[in-house]
Amino acid sequence: MKTYIITCLDKKNSLKKRLANRELHLKYLKSLKNKLILAGPILNSTNKPKGSVLILQFQNKLKLNDFLKNDPYSKAGLFETVNIEIFKRVF
Repeated sequence: MKTYIITCLDKKNSLKKRLANRELHLKYLKSLKNKLILAGPILNSTNKPKGSVLILQFQNKLKLNDFLKNDPYSKAGLFETVNIEIFKRVF
């Protein structure tokens, strides 16, 4: 099992889209159970969400990509960019 850190930045002026899909997104993340290490929004200077950070465990990047593709935020076209890196937890 590998650990990945995913950073997603929202498209401009997409706060309404984010909020409209938030409950479905949270329910989807909860389905991961122990594969979900950390999740939360990236905030702008006025403390409004402008993106997301996820730390997830998956067997491989292909399975991770499948999971991300089916996230309600992705299906809604919320993200401008999605960056995936392998992450090593030290603490």
